[in-house]
Amino acid sequence: MSIRHSLLALLQDQPRYGYQLRVEFENRTGSTWPLNIGQVYTTLDRLERDGLVARKGDDGEGHVIYSITDEGRAEVQGWFAATVERNNPPRNELAIKLALAVTLPGVDVQAIIQAQRVASIRALQHYTKARRDTAAGQRSGDTAWLLVLDSLIFQTEAEVRWLDLCEARMVQQAQSAGTNPARKTVNGVPEAAAPLNADSRR
Repeated sequence: MSIRHSLLALLQDQPRYGYQLRVEFENRTGSTWPLNIGQVYTTLDRLERDGLVARKGDDGEGHVIYSITDEGRAEVQGWFAATVERNNPPRNELAIKLALAVTLPGVDVQAIIQAQRVASIRALQHYTKARRDTAAGQRSGDTAWLLVLDSLIFQTEAEVRWLDLCEARMVQQAQSAGTNPARKTVNGVPEAAAPLNADSRR
């Protein structure tokens, strides 16, 4: 997540001080990625050092007001115009956990998958309810939060599908090794291999 560019984008809207930037960022993203106020001010110091923002006095209560410079506007416009690269995907703790679990003796990979599936489906239900409730009473400022919720829903649905695939692979591996673990079925199809019905998950 680019805090640098997010703060620049908010300053392009209007000059603000650090705490206002933090509140605006969290309001517009539904507090999904909370910011540490120290991180905000550290980033502002770097942006000022790089000539992308400038101090414009204070608000009379000791809060330093920051304003975007022409160089900062060019930077944030370039950020919006550029695609998000996937060359270096962010670390995925769950993928790392399972990748290590399948290579270490004595780890119950099936239990890890099942526990995570329960947690992921619970999260999916939470995001779906939040989206439904927000859409029902939608205000003009809710569009940003709805976009974030849609992203979280799609990501969580994909995670559940991936967990199903992981379990199917574990079953296939066990069968190849000569064991045949008992598994639940959905209409006669092994549960992990059954297609995800997003509505039923919710």
